[in-house]
Amino acid sequence: MDSLGQQERPYRSHLRPACLPCRRRKSRCKVEARSPACLMCRVHGTDCYFPSSRESGGTPPRSQGSPSRERPTSKRAIRRRITTPTQSHGIANEPPSIWETDGEQQGSHPTPLSTDDTEHESRHIIGPAVIGDSQVLAEYLSAVNSNTSGMRLIRPKPTSGSKPILFTPVRKGPLGLTTNSSPSYLKCQIIEKLLEPWVEDLVAVYFEKVNGCFPLLDKESFRSQYSSAKDSISPALLSCLYAHTLVYWQFSPRLATHKCPDVRFVWNLANEALYSEMHLSPGISTITSILLNVGGRPITSLIGNGVQLGCAVSLAHSLGLNHDPSSWDIPLSEKTLRMKIWWSLLIHDRWSSLAYGTPPHIQRGFYDVPLPRIEYFSNHPIPTDSEAILIFIALSGLTDVLGYYLHHLYCLNRDTNTPVRNLELRLNQWVESLEDRVRWIITRGTQLTLPGAANLRLSYLSLQLLTHRIQLDDDRSKNDVDDDGLATRYIHVRRTAEDIVLLVNEMQEQQLGDFWLPTSAFVFPSTVTILLRCALETESSPAGLTESMSLRLASDLIAALRRHRESLSWDLGDICLAQHAEIVEKLMTPSAHPEENPSFEPSSQDAFIQDTSFIDELFPSLWDTFRHC
Repeated sequence: MDSLGQQERPYRSHLRPACLPCRRRKSRCKVEARSPACLMCRVHGTDCYFPSSRESGGTPPRSQGSPSRERPTSKRAIRRRITTPTQSHGIANEPPSIWETDGEQQGSHPTPLSTDDTEHESRHIIGPAVIGDSQVLAEYLSAVNSNTSGMRLIRPKPTSGSKPILFTPVRKGPLGLTTNSSPSYLKCQIIEKLLEPWVEDLVAVYFEKVNGCFPLLDKESFRSQYSSAKDSISPALLSCLYAHTLVYWQFSPRLATHKCPDVRFVWNLANEALYSEMHLSPGISTITSILLNVGGRPITSLIGNGVQLGCAVSLAHSLGLNHDPSSWDIPLSEKTLRMKIWWSLLIHDRWSSLAYGTPPHIQRGFYDVPLPRIEYFSNHPIPTDSEAILIFIALSGLTDVLGYYLHHLYCLNRDTNTPVRNLELRLNQWVESLEDRVRWIITRGTQLTLPGAANLRLSYLSLQLLTHRIQLDDDRSKNDVDDDGLATRYIHVRRTAEDIVLLVNEMQEQQLGDFWLPTSAFVFPSTVTILLRCALETESSPAGLTESMSLRLASDLIAALRRHRESLSWDLGDICLAQHAEIVEKLMTPSAHPEENPSFEPSSQDAFIQDTSFIDELFPSLWDTFRHC
């Protein structure tokens, strides 16, 4: 019998398989260091490819110099379905950039991690505890039977210092549950019927108002897929995108002349679509949908947002988004996608933690994704978006500083808390690291016409106010602090709060219709609360409280928020107005205070605050605003 008709058994070690041409020749496969081909392939003039290279797709082409006796490679050895990079998130193939790996520079085509959410499987990361065992097993199985193992090993560049990352395919949904009739698809259809014929206009508003300041999607590739293959986009993602953008309806010249659909009803449908996808087929688009959902306005569900963020973080960890992909052998478009999602998730997680009063889900030290830099977007934004990208990069840096504040606030072990002076130093160092245009935005309040600039300045002022609040509490806990020291702290608090009041007063329609993090709504009630505290702790009589500068600033902030609400329906002041408008008005009225006791002479630190039981009747519960949402 001809030897070619016998079962192939190449001369090789099972742990180190030979290349496929050597397997067919049954020859020893010897690979020399830094050589692209083995010794025998160079002698025969054939292409040298190993079993693991089958993932690059199809039957490898035969070299013109290969012997005529060689058969086509067996289907069992190399056949596998090819997956393409997902386009459902708006990430298009981009020109090479600083993220190129050696393989990309040499013209190879890296294989994606099968992130297409139309598939029934998803790539789940394998933990570091068993990655070594799984790697050996995967290499052996790939040499024996290509259909046995579906693992995907990501090898970073040798100079990167990163460890290999291993992914394995897992089912998205519960076993036995069909997803043919997707509930999220039906909800999305209802939303689109409500928005007709303005659906495409609403998508255009999203990229104009939101995505430039918070780059979660790629405009060109998303619009291309939206027009040519809309059914391949996640219905939950589309639903949340529509609901997210409705808040900008009145700021669009084309849409403002028409009646806006019921925002609450659309949000309820979008929530149902999202929760359905989270249960049936969670994937990378689910994280994007969650970020659009928790980033939407107005805020009506704190617990729901916290649950969604926890789900998004858990899903991101399972998909390996917390790892730096810049040295991975995957397409550039997928690197961009993974890093954009992680940046957005980190920003929402930390600012929501500060706003909601709960510890952040993402802990420092459990991720190594670098902060965004302008080089990452060098091939992406058009000139009009470049300024918004700078604002986003600055917001990401400020969010990184916020992480240290959150550790100080929520860490139960006081011995590991960061000293207050170190927190202030980190904030000041971040300010000094900014380029001039961005630094002037946050320190002087200039150039607020840039997209996202007003949101960045308010975020900085809120963190500066938090610094003074922490310093004030720290000083009051010490027994050796004199009255002058405390008075200085109160002045610092009042001046920062005054900057916030001035910012709100000076905002025009352009700033009110600009991009805002929804958690910015919590800055205003926090500012009013600290101003009322300053007034109550520094004034020595009810009459003095009425004339207090702190109370006047609180009243000015309430008036500005009410004016913006009445003129342009600006929703970010609703929480503050609901919680504090009535309180401030009553405190500004002298008749609301108890009669002064002439014989009572309070000390400087305990002035007037000892007789303020009436305040308890004025202050509602902090979360009363959300009981009827």
